[in-house]
Amino acid sequence: MKIAFSPCPNDTFVFHAWVHGLVPGAPELDVTYADIDITNRLATSSTGPDVLKISYAALPWVLSEYALLPCGGALGRGCGPLVLTKEDRHDPAALSGLRVAVPSDRSTAYLLFRLWAAQNVPGGVGEIVVMPFNEIMPAVRDGLIDAGLVIHEARFTYPEYGLNLLVDLGNWWEADTGLPIPLGAIIARRSMDLESLANWIRASVQYAWAHPKASLEYVMGHAQELSPEVARAHIDLYVNSFTGDLGEDGYAAVEALLGRAAKEGLVPAFDLGLLR
Repeated sequence: MKIAFSPCPNDTFVFHAWVHGLVPGAPELDVTYADIDITNRLATSSTGPDVLKISYAALPWVLSEYALLPCGGALGRGCGPLVLTKEDRHDPAALSGLRVAVPSDRSTAYLLFRLWAAQNVPGGVGEIVVMPFNEIMPAVRDGLIDAGLVIHEARFTYPEYGLNLLVDLGNWWEADTGLPIPLGAIIARRSMDLESLANWIRASVQYAWAHPKASLEYVMGHAQELSPEVARAHIDLYVNSFTGDLGEDGYAAVEALLGRAAKEGLVPAFDLGLLR
């Protein structure tokens, strides 16, 4: 079975057991490790993998072919994207007309940023530049970009680059809606046995929680030069109860985010019923 997910610690932690044949009855996996911008694009291809980790923001483009699985993804509280600047800025209006780097133009981070900016940046930002998320903070630090929208472990490491936090978009979303923030979704082709897929993913998650040290070598081998401490903090933040099962709060958060985005014309209109 072909699967694509990022090399980030939360994804490798979640899928370690399945990748290494530790989930009884689960098929062997052919894994593609790719940045979220790449997996978002792969999902729109007719030859895309059977199972993928993509941004929730990319779901409306692929729901006709792929179903949202109720487990394995990243959704939670206190784990949202950050907007960083080199200068010590505190007024969101200062972003007006500036160049902002984002990790994907179909990422949840960028969707949240657009919803937030529409309310807080008069006249809107200037040029949006898409670049791999690990290149964004150096670009802001070096003055190549005015501001950066960052995800993943950047929330732990941005002070090392001498950068300033302008806004935590997760905090903004939670204050605005009272709901957790949907970040990364696990999807599978609708023609597949979705119930079995969900059971195998849940089994992999449960194995990871029961044997947290078993995946250490695998996680660190893909962790893009992160320290073990940062990788552990990353996992603790992004692998939570919603990873085991979205539940009503999780689905409500996804419906709120994508419903609002569709209403604003930021994503294609779609049937909310396809999310469940």
